[in-house]
Amino acid sequence: MTTIRRFSFGVDRLSGLYLAGLLIVVFGIWIPHLFLTTSTLHTIADEEPVTMMLGLGVLIPLIGGNFDLSVGAVANLSGILAVVMQNNHHWSVGESIALALVSSIFIGMVNGFLIVKWHVNSFIVTLGMSTLLAALLDIVTANSQPLIPSSHLWNNLATFQVGGFEAYVFYAFICAFIVWWVLDHTPFGRYLYAIGANKEASKLAGVRVDRWVWMSMVMSATISGVAGVLYCSASGPALTFGPSLLLPAFAACFLGATQLRPGRFNVWGSVLAVYVLAIGVSGLQLVTGQQWINEMFNGVALIGAVSFAVWRQESAKKVRRRAIDGENSYDEELAEGERHLLIDGGGGPKGDLRPPTEEVGAGPSDKGHYE
Repeated sequence: MTTIRRFSFGVDRLSGLYLAGLLIVVFGIWIPHLFLTTSTLHTIADEEPVTMMLGLGVLIPLIGGNFDLSVGAVANLSGILAVVMQNNHHWSVGESIALALVSSIFIGMVNGFLIVKWHVNSFIVTLGMSTLLAALLDIVTANSQPLIPSSHLWNNLATFQVGGFEAYVFYAFICAFIVWWVLDHTPFGRYLYAIGANKEASKLAGVRVDRWVWMSMVMSATISGVAGVLYCSASGPALTFGPSLLLPAFAACFLGATQLRPGRFNVWGSVLAVYVLAIGVSGLQLVTGQQWINEMFNGVALIGAVSFAVWRQESAKKVRRRAIDGENSYDEELAEGERHLLIDGGGGPKGDLRPPTEEVGAGPSDKGHYE
C-alpha cells in the first residue's frame, strides 16, 4: 500500500516565522523609509538581548512546572549592586560583577529552599521575593539614582561593536545555546521535562525531584543576574527596568511554546517569539509614535499565546478521548462476536457443533454429519 504524504508548510510549528515575515512586508510597504533601514534592524537586535535572557530565566522553572516572578527584581538588584560597589566602594569591575552574581545565586537558593523544603507555592515565593528585593534595592541605593561608573571596561562591556551589532546580542545567543544544550542533551533537562509533565510519576520513577527543582531556581536567578549586569552596562543604571521586562519575558516563553515544538516550552521557540514581538512593537511604534504600544502588544501576545495553548491542549485531549472510545467500542464488538461464535458453535444453528457448510443427512449413509 502506497502512503501519500501531504506537503506541509509547518504552520503549526513555524507560525512565528510566517508572522514575522508578514509584519516585515506590511510595515515595509506602510513605512518603508522608517522601517526598512539599517538603524531599525540594529534597534530591534540591540534592544532584545536582556529580554531574551530573562525569558530563558523564566523558561527553566516553567519547564519543571514552577513560576519565577522574581527574575526582573533579581536583574535589577544585581545590575545596580555592581554599579553601587564601583561608585561608592571603589571595587573593580570584576569584583563588582562577581558580587552581583553571587547575590543572584543566593537569591535562587533561597527561592529553591522555600519551594522544596517548606513546600510553598513557587508563585507566592517568587512574588514575595520580588517585593523584598525591591525594598532591598531602595536600601542599597538610598532611594537615589546611581551614577554611571567611570570605568571604560564597564561602559564597553556590553556595547562594543561586533559586525555592526552590540556585543551583548552575541552574549544572549551564547547563553541561549548553553541553556538549549543543557535542557536537551543532559540528564538535568530530561528530568526537568519529566517533572513538569508529571511530578508524582517522576518521584515514583526515582527522579530526585527536589534537587532538580532547586537547581532550576538557582539557574533562573543566575541568568537573571547576568542579564541585569549587561543591561546596566549597556543602558546605564535604572531603578525600575527589571519589573518592566517581566511581562515580555513571560510572553516570549508562552508564545515560544507554540513554536518549533508546539505544546512544549523550548529555548529556540522563545528566542523566535522575542524577535517576533520586537518586530511588531517596533513597527507599530514607528507608525503611531506611542510608547504604550510595547505594553499593549506584549499583553495581547501573552493572553493570545496562553489561550491558544489551552485550546490546543483541550483539542488534543478530545482527539485522544475519541481514539480511546473507538478502541473500546471495537473491543466490545470483537468480544460480542467471539461470544456469539462460541454459543453458535462456529456459525451453525444454536447448539449445533457441525461446520456451517455441511448439512445433516436423512440417514446413516450421509457423509455430511458426524458419527
